[in-house]
Amino acid sequence: MIAALPMYDRPETAAANDRLWQAMRAGLGYGPETLTRDGDLWDIWQSPDLLIAQTCGYPFRARLHPHVQLVGTPVLALPDTPPGHYHSALVVRADDPREAPQDFASAPFAYNEALSQSGWAAPQNWAAARGFSFSNPVKTGAHRASAMAVAEGRADIAAIDALTWNILHTHDRFTDNLQVLARTEPTPALPYITAQANDPAPLFDALQTAIAGLSQDDRTTLGITGIIRLPATDYLAVPNPPPPPPN
Repeated sequence: MIAALPMYDRPETAAANDRLWQAMRAGLGYGPETLTRDGDLWDIWQSPDLLIAQTCGYPFRARLHPHVQLVGTPVLALPDTPPGHYHSALVVRADDPREAPQDFASAPFAYNEALSQSGWAAPQNWAAARGFSFSNPVKTGAHRASAMAVAEGRADIAAIDALTWNILHTHDRFTDNLQVLARTEPTPALPYITAQANDPAPLFDALQTAIAGLSQDDRTTLGITGIIRLPATDYLAVPNPPPPPPN
């Protein structure tokens, strides 16, 4: 069996993620002893041995939803955001004089992955609703790398998962030289999934109890306050923007 919580896992959050998994495992009464932290994410998400993992909304709607079970959606500690939702922070250098995201339409735009909801889909959908697009994309491979590309001048703007931005701003001092210029509309937060053959109900119950049992410090570290059930249709209703050109 595989359990993986990769989406917000980094050295400063790893211990809290481990405690979350151990509490969930105790509630289930079974499961792997430790979280999987290596291997290809697509292999993990699509494995018939998957017990629990967190994925992104775009991979879920683009490829995974016919092949996995949706377990639940985290409630994140994001002000002015509906439960079970998140958004992207459009981040630029603090000393950049441009005042609106539209001013960055042709500027180097750092994004993590083409199938990232927060890094690619949300900002492009947000821009399209305002009559423009971010037309000069620069692929970085990770949200942290996108933010660093802006800080170092290799890109001028990036869209960062709002919870990731909070974690980065807490632990990475290079973010002191960045500012949030705007925020995208909320979309469903990163879902928990399990293999198609599994019953998601006991997994939801165990995860709900595990989150509730975390210390306040761990909930703050992870930026999570609970879990709710959103229908898969909420994820599937989010539009897919045109893909970026090959780098």
